[in-house]
Amino acid sequence: MNSNTIDAALMAKMFLAGARNLELKKEWINELNVFPVPDGDTGTNMTLTIQSAADEVRNLDPLTMENVSKAISSGSLRGARGNSGVILSQLFRGCSKVWRNESEITAENTVRAFIKAVETAYKAVMKPKEGTILTVAKAGADKAKELVAGNPDIELEDLLKGVIDYMQVVLDQTPDMLPVLKEAGVVDSGGQGLVQIMKGCYNGFLGIEEEEEILEAVVPVKKYAYRTEFILKNKEHISKEERLGFVAFLEEQGADVAAERCEEGLKVHINSDDPGAVLTKALNYGYLSRIHVINNAERPQYPLHIFEEEELQEAMADPHKDPEEEAQTVMPHKDVGFIAVSIGNGLGDIFRELGADYLIEGGQTMNPSTQDIMDAVDMVNADTVFILPNNKNIILAAEQAQNLIHGKEIIVVPSKTIPQGISALINYLPDKSARENEALMREEIRQVKTVELTYAVRDTKIDEQVIHAGDIMGVGDHGIIAVGTSIQDTAFESVKHLADEESELISVYYGKDTKEEDAEALADRLREAFPDLEVEVAAGGQPLYYYIISIE
Repeated sequence: MNSNTIDAALMAKMFLAGARNLELKKEWINELNVFPVPDGDTGTNMTLTIQSAADEVRNLDPLTMENVSKAISSGSLRGARGNSGVILSQLFRGCSKVWRNESEITAENTVRAFIKAVETAYKAVMKPKEGTILTVAKAGADKAKELVAGNPDIELEDLLKGVIDYMQVVLDQTPDMLPVLKEAGVVDSGGQGLVQIMKGCYNGFLGIEEEEEILEAVVPVKKYAYRTEFILKNKEHISKEERLGFVAFLEEQGADVAAERCEEGLKVHINSDDPGAVLTKALNYGYLSRIHVINNAERPQYPLHIFEEEELQEAMADPHKDPEEEAQTVMPHKDVGFIAVSIGNGLGDIFRELGADYLIEGGQTMNPSTQDIMDAVDMVNADTVFILPNNKNIILAAEQAQNLIHGKEIIVVPSKTIPQGISALINYLPDKSARENEALMREEIRQVKTVELTYAVRDTKIDEQVIHAGDIMGVGDHGIIAVGTSIQDTAFESVKHLADEESELISVYYGKDTKEEDAEALADRLREAFPDLEVEVAAGGQPLYYYIISIE
């Protein structure tokens, strides 16, 4: 190989170096989230997306351009989470379409791959917005085209550096493209994630990594003896500072670290040589449940096959699943089935009572992957399956699953909130056709206004509102509605802002950290203020959000 081509082995090493750099920066990228809510997740979603592809790349044998390209594409498509993860997977998919047919990467086909990547990603988004990861990706493709046009014999090192430098320039300009970024004082988090991946890939090209890391990138080595998994619970919310401090400790102890928020607290896993040290440290932050310590030397290995996009439905089969257990969970056949994304026992019960056949645990605090959604569709034994994402950051993953599934009619109703999903199910009419119901449900969710009450994790300024860490925020469909120091008062002010003469019903779903008597007190206050409106109260059980309130 000369300095102006990249073969399959180097391509794999570069990709894994990019994935690793993103993983190292994910918490920093999470902190770029414009809204200071306790679940900023762009870095996490992008990391989980690329790690899904990295897992496939690590297990490839032999390493060919076709195999590496397919692994990157299929792994990221299935593992995509959140809008940023879906867009990232589409960028990888576009590059794969070009590179899978090449014997090596050159400057010329890099231009074609980057252009194809941008075209593919833009097509995946219904209303592309400039000042985002898409803008940064397009800048990279444009710069690559310009550099190669000016010098067809350009060295790949110079091409990659020129592209990355220009992507950084455009990333730094994103606050001028999106006022909300400028007001919050941050650059676009998705664009930052993409730049960090590119920088990692560039370091891999230069061979900057230590020899041990290079070896692990191409031939996976189980460096640590044990994999430790557990749920870390806390009587109060685990603060951002505590979580970051705990993650820093874990990263010193081992590798493959994750400490992600879930309904019960933090879901933690790590590969290390000393599970005892990890568990002892964790006890400083709360108490532990579902503890699993696995000897890595005894973990089974499964052969890997990289699937074409049309084969991805079969690829969803879990090799760990007991066939007898799977047979017991098969649902009776029906014409129409429903899948809803939800979190919290109370909300789950509501969706089941309304006819949901399968619930995917997740939402604002934990975005399910495309694979999770495809698995759920596989579990619903119906000819037509409606999917209710119930979160604006899950709609793209649901639509990506829809495009990958064959043999069933999949209808994604783009519900952006839990109340919208509930309204969609309530208004389903069995005597109407699937498409008639889709139109009806889409119309009904547009009539639902939602506000979610949570706390700020940092100081910032949004929509000319000064927000301090610990403040209570009412987050509506289009931004922050109210800010205060009292949960009850902020919830009341948020509803006052949204209710109008056309409103008929206020539904209050209280979270797991809210007492029922407080929810009833808020309802009484709302009934007094809005005597012509019906006010309902239900236990939602959702984490992090004290109330989810809808006005219809």
